[in-house]
Amino acid sequence: MRFHLTDDQRALRDEVREFTTEEIEPKARDLDRKKEYPSTIFDGLADRRLTGLTLPEEYGGRGEGLVELALMIEELSAGLMSVASTVGLHLGVATVVERFGTEEQRRDFLPEMASFDTVGALGLSEANAGSNKLEMETAAERDGDEWILDGHKQWVTNFFDADYVLTYAKTGPDEDAPHNISAFLVPTDDLDVETVWETLGANSVKSPRVSLSNVRVPDNRLVGEEGEGYVQRGEIHTGVNVPARGVGIARAALEDTVAYTSSREQYGQHIGDFQGVGWKVGKMAERADTARLLTLRAADRADRGRDITREFSMAKINATQAAVDNANEAIQLHGGLGYTTERDVERYLRDAKLLTIAGGPNEGHKNVLAEAVFERHDDN
Repeated sequence: MRFHLTDDQRALRDEVREFTTEEIEPKARDLDRKKEYPSTIFDGLADRRLTGLTLPEEYGGRGEGLVELALMIEELSAGLMSVASTVGLHLGVATVVERFGTEEQRRDFLPEMASFDTVGALGLSEANAGSNKLEMETAAERDGDEWILDGHKQWVTNFFDADYVLTYAKTGPDEDAPHNISAFLVPTDDLDVETVWETLGANSVKSPRVSLSNVRVPDNRLVGEEGEGYVQRGEIHTGVNVPARGVGIARAALEDTVAYTSSREQYGQHIGDFQGVGWKVGKMAERADTARLLTLRAADRADRGRDITREFSMAKINATQAAVDNANEAIQLHGGLGYTTERDVERYLRDAKLLTIAGGPNEGHKNVLAEAVFERHDDN
């Protein structure tokens, strides 16, 4: 792992940090409270081609890697986690098209995905296929040069403002698993909304349950090889956006707490000067730094084509829990104000909790990590 950023990486981080400070942070509290979609924020990110950060320059992207993605997502999440999740998932869909789509699909979709004029959402999870996606019930049956899709998807983040849902469906018998699932680009207009949940956090971007009933999709909207969609998905690593979101929240909670405890006085001194408070703030900094290093290590290994099973699960578990723990500590150290919506720390906790579930629950990643440690115990 290279523990220093390049000049270009620092420039990117600073660019996104400035944008977050000026364009996201002043609006975040109201967007969350009013459950409003941050459309002007996405417009600003698109103007800077950040919505196409990891896409090739020939298709209008910026041609950056996963380390750069993690850096960007951290900064955006420190401002408003919903913005970071939308951009991260959109780039994940675009990356599947870029890696496994036909040249025609790349030409048709990627330039407008880079500019956020065409927005992608992910249709993978189902009611009975949460941690184990192989149990999905959505199916696609070929009919001439079309496919007929039936089923449902839930937790389709940003569905209401997306144009296409990358929808995974079974195209072969269960005994062929995992080589029995294919991916299709389905227009959002062809899916029906079933449930829009009221959630604890992530209020400004909704993740509804949607259904497909005899939806016809032309064969040229099959992305990747028939039956290999789920396997091919495992070859991309834009999922590092999930721990990166945790890093952003953990850092924001730390920074808000340092500012508050440095100014709030009790018993004739700043509360940050009390040893007990200082130790807690130091632990918050340790959590944020550890989470960042683990996340960047996973992203860096992925950029170099290395296996990241162990590193990703470790980063995901650590960073998402760090976000929860730092947000919880921030509320405690802010006292009564931390429990009100006049401060951001209560929102950090509500948003952070999602991250221990999204991208696979941490309990599942603990199993993956344990297996990887035993399999690769001698790999330094």
